[in-house]
Amino acid sequence: MQTSETLEKVAEELARLPSIGRKTAHRIAMFLAKSPAEDVISLSNSLLQLKDKIRLCSICCNITEEDPCSICRSEKRNKTSLCIVEEPGDVFAIEKTNEFRGMYHVLHGIISPLDGIGPEDIKVKELLMRLGGNIEEIILALNPSVEGEYTITYLSKLIKPLNIKISRIARGIPVGTDIEFADEITIAKAIEGRITL
Repeated sequence: MQTSETLEKVAEELARLPSIGRKTAHRIAMFLAKSPAEDVISLSNSLLQLKDKIRLCSICCNITEEDPCSICRSEKRNKTSLCIVEEPGDVFAIEKTNEFRGMYHVLHGIISPLDGIGPEDIKVKELLMRLGGNIEEIILALNPSVEGEYTITYLSKLIKPLNIKISRIARGIPVGTDIEFADEITIAKAIEGRITL
């Protein structure tokens, strides 16, 4: 039963966002309907500015307001180490750890032949253009999915002839998880990637 055509339209648009189901979309739409007009206008203006100001860094392809981005401009970063990630959110997640001080390259997707996504559909060409310089190490930090593994294999074959050290982030049991609840593949990868103490 439809209470308001406008409310339904807002809920419909919100439900298109990742991780927002129909019920959550309705709750958000209802919340916005009850919110003061200035709060909704502020949110609306922020969304418009997001589309107006955000662009891709011409070097690393991360999202930024300034080109090049602050990471690529920084003199404090290790310019010889390059971490390749799938999406801009991955850069944010790695930066929160304060463990990596090198540079990034954002692919904006992974190779997925079943979905019709090939190397030409992601930022592989831009990556290869960066590898002629002073890059000594590449860290592949892609999600451990079938498509992620395929992309890692593809990139490794392209990069190996360039005599650049290639590694990938470790995979295994998350901190705080009981081994008995982990799946077989995760346990196998954790054992495979074990380190000597």
